[in-house]
Amino acid sequence: MTFELILVLAAGLFCTGLFGALSQQSIVMIMMGVELMIGGIIVATAGFWHFLAPWAPGGQVVIVAAVVAMAVEMAMGFAVTTAIYRARQVDTTDMAQDLRG
Repeated sequence: MTFELILVLAAGLFCTGLFGALSQQSIVMIMMGVELMIGGIIVATAGFWHFLAPWAPGGQVVIVAAVVAMAVEMAMGFAVTTAIYRARQVDTTDMAQDLRG
């Protein structure tokens, strides 16, 4: 794979996630869009690391840290969404506007 192809893949993932996050009303679908955007960033980071400094272990550390942060963010997001749904039966962003303080 070439560097340009990896960046096109990363841009495609990011743009698909951005469209999904901005066009959906379901909280779960918005979170999935955000995950796609983070996945695109991770693919771009891995591509930069592989082609610019494959001998440096710092790139791997950054990628692993980003994947761990993505997993924690998704777990916390689903926990909050589940708590909101159980408390008020709210599953879309329009219905969740009354939760403001």
